[in-house]
Amino acid sequence: MPESSSALSASAVPRRRPPVPLGKDNLLSVIEALLDPAVAALSLWLLSFYFEGELQAPYLILSVLVFATIFPGSSRLQSSVWRLITDVCFSWAWMAFLLLVLGFTTRYVREFSSQALTIWLWTVPLLQIAAHLLLRAAAPYVLLLQGPPQRAVIVGMNEPGVALANRIRQTPYSRIELAGFFDGREVGRLDGQQSFPLLGTISDLPAFVKQSRIQLIFLSLPMASQPRIVHILDELKDTTASIYFVPDMFVTDLIQGRSHAVCGMPVISVCETPFTGANAAVKRCSDIVLSLLILILMSPLMLIIAAAVKFSSPGPIIFKQRRYGLAGEEILVYKFRSMTVCEDGGKIRQAQRNDSRVTRLGAFLRKTSLDELPQFVNVLQGRMSIVGPRPHAVAHNELYRNLIKGYMIRHKVKPGVTGWAQVNGYRGETDSLDKMQSRVNYDLDYLRNWTLRLDLHIILKTVLVVLRDQAAY
Repeated sequence: MPESSSALSASAVPRRRPPVPLGKDNLLSVIEALLDPAVAALSLWLLSFYFEGELQAPYLILSVLVFATIFPGSSRLQSSVWRLITDVCFSWAWMAFLLLVLGFTTRYVREFSSQALTIWLWTVPLLQIAAHLLLRAAAPYVLLLQGPPQRAVIVGMNEPGVALANRIRQTPYSRIELAGFFDGREVGRLDGQQSFPLLGTISDLPAFVKQSRIQLIFLSLPMASQPRIVHILDELKDTTASIYFVPDMFVTDLIQGRSHAVCGMPVISVCETPFTGANAAVKRCSDIVLSLLILILMSPLMLIIAAAVKFSSPGPIIFKQRRYGLAGEEILVYKFRSMTVCEDGGKIRQAQRNDSRVTRLGAFLRKTSLDELPQFVNVLQGRMSIVGPRPHAVAHNELYRNLIKGYMIRHKVKPGVTGWAQVNGYRGETDSLDKMQSRVNYDLDYLRNWTLRLDLHIILKTVLVVLRDQAAY
């Protein structure tokens, strides 16, 4: 039978546009994932207390079952109010039907007060709708809790790049602020010059990223441009920006390379921190717990060291020095003073063997790394982590970032009290460029392969290194 000229393609059938995901690092996404299951579970707990006088086991078991079934909740922040109401009612009606069938089949429904169960089944969708509407009202304030939006640029004003820019523009809660595009072609050959600003050519990109504190870079370039892409990545190694490809292409030497979705569009990370989403929570919780434990256990020793530093030589007990932290931001790092000087200027000389500036007590503190104990306070402050690349003085950073490609990538994570490089023989003075290059290589290896198990391995190995190492002075 000949094909009718009026035949429709499947793509022509109207479809409901799916909600645009906000990203796993967006606090609103975390709240939305918890909202529906939490409302269903907590309302059941309250009814158990009201009708039974306590949280009885059947109510607790049902709440856990419902939470596990619903979690993660759907993203409805960008839906219309009518669609929000219909989606919540339909989803809960289906859930209630399954629960009632299961309850009557197993006769487990007899364990509940019929009045409590009836109220719960009818009120949960109303409470969920109210919770979602409340979240909409609070969304701008929730975004403020996460700090200012992340500034982004797109390299390549072509169809995929413009599509990504439109997605960012149409997603009000994405926390991404698009500054504009970079492209090396003539203006007449560009796809989106009418809608988005062209900030410059690709050769202008590295300087703009540094000067404007760009945090996200999206590369929307064809695979045929691989040599140019490699050159761009090489030029961007002196920044701390996260870099993503808008597919399709494959490159080697990825730092935490994995697929993501940005405002609903797939991208591939080229250079990213390992501490996103759940990993960030795990890392921060482990830092808080371990640093508190160490400070509590070491507090008597720290008091003794503080008194010894005070009475052994003139000067402050705590030495504070400016160093680069996360994203290249300056932080103040604390140490017990181990020298007769407190250098923090544009030129700082590393401690050397038999350095006359090191006090007798300071030599012992540096050799045993006891001078680093105050840095666990930095960890509690959120400036540092227990494990990560060791922070260098600002003067040393400015020197080595110009000599070692990829040096600034180590600032994709918080600096650490100890690190992968330090337990592999690069503790103490780095008196040659090769030694610093090796230290940076270990830092980048840590970023590529981070796990909580690796952190614990480094902490345990640090204790052994400190006991037998002769490199620190």
